[in-house]
Amino acid sequence: MDDLNALADEHLSAARAAAHGRSAHLLLRQEPLRQTVIALTAGSALDEHNAPPASSLQVLRGAVRVTAASGDVELAAGRLHPMPRERHGLLALEDAVVLLTAVNV
Repeated sequence: MDDLNALADEHLSAARAAAHGRSAHLLLRQEPLRQTVIALTAGSALDEHNAPPASSLQVLRGAVRVTAASGDVELAAGRLHPMPRERHGLLALEDAVVLLTAVNV
């Protein structure tokens, strides 16, 4: 079993050391389900991308902004949010770690 706190620490350290300010780890892959831990330093972003059929984002550390045509949403640590079913992006408002859960069918 994976320790989310340990993974958050590890990948936040890796993101801080990376030129692009990001680090990720595929935690679970049981098709069609995927879970990924993503760490971003403050100001780093995941550019706009297509949405899977269903997904959610849980903020483990820090704060992020989900950007989408339907409106932006700011999320702090402890929040769980269904991701929009449209193109969207993610911006770290401060150093942050999230758990992305996605279903790809």
